[in-house]
Formats: sequence, structure tokens, C-alpha cells
Amino acid sequence: MGAANTDNHGDDHVCTCRPQPDDLRPTREILERYADQAGGLVPVLQEIMRTYGHLPRPVLEEVARARNLPLSEVYGVATFYAQFKLQPTGDTTIKICHGTACHVADAPEVTVAVSEELGVRVGGTTDDHKYTLESVSCLGCCGLAPVMVIGEQTFGPVSPKQARLLVAAHRGGGPAAAEAAAGREGTGETTTDDAEGEGSA
Repeated sequence: MGAANTDNHGDDHVCTCRPQPDDLRPTREILERYADQAGGLVPVLQEIMRTYGHLPRPVLEEVARARNLPLSEVYGVATFYAQFKLQPTGDTTIKICHGTACHVADAPEVTVAVSEELGVRVGGTTDDHKYTLESVSCLGCCGLAPVMVIGEQTFGPVSPKQARLLVAAHRGGGPAAAEAAAGREGTGETTTDDAEGEGSA
């Protein structure tokens, strides 16, 4: 099991400044800034994502009204791109690869272990809004299967037990604690370049 580190961008910081889903003032300000950009729906939704953390229905309705678009078209864009989320997500996203290589290397068991550790199902967010658990089709690190990403850190290969330890360590002390836990397992560090060079599905 190794780890690849990049900047963590405040994974442990809980933002308390996000507007409520029914607060449309930030949405209207964003729409006003993009008023002269015909067809600029994706940039609008990207800025809304950064502001709210997800795309609430009242906000999408306001975007459709202001842009004179069918709500179905706005939803179509919002659901087409993986970067957009319709439900609130945690401050840190945990991704478990379920590509072919990872799947045959016990990724389902790793997923069960992490799900039990967090107390949420795949796609769910912990009650404290700190973690969201996701299953992804491929992370491009097939040679490290099974692979798990916590925030900006990539770990692999991981057993179900190791996955639990890493998640517990991250919850207790953030990225540095997760990295230390990986080291205690007696494995070396995997750089980002090494992980990307291990192969992809």
C-alpha cells in the first residue's frame, strides 16, 4: 500500500459560509455576471457548485428561468458532467476504483469496509458533512489495484483492513495522519507520476 500526495486544499476545513439551497441571491449575482455570455451554462453551473457545494433544485429552477431554458435542459447538463452534484457532498471525497483490475482485486470488499467505517452507503455523506463515499469506474492506476483515493491522496494496493485504517486515520488527523498510517503498514510512498504510470483501463 502506497500513497500519492498533492496539495490538500483544506480537506479538513469545514466551510460554514455556504448559502442555503433556497437563498437565491448568490445565484442571481452569478447569473448577472454571465448575462452577456450566450450558451455559457456550464461556467454558470461550475460557479454555483463552488458557491453552494452542489446544485440545489431551487437554484436550477432560477437558472432555467433567468436563461429562458426548459428546466429539463438545465438538469440534462447538470447530470451529464460528473463534476456536478445534485446532493450536498462532504468536505473530503473518498473514491474507490471499481475498474476491472480493481474489481477482481477485491474492490467490492474494500468498499464494504470503508462504507462500514464511515457509516454510509456508496454515494452517501456522513452526518457531519466531512466525507462522501464514491465508487468510480477507473482511476488510471491499474497496476496498484485495488486503489482508493482520500481527498488528494492515492493509496494502493489496499486491503479492506488497510482501507479502514487509512480512513480512520484521516478522520482522526487529516491527510498527514493517513500518510503516516500508510507508512506504518511498511510500504513505500507512491508518487503521483508513479501512480499514473502504472496503467489505465
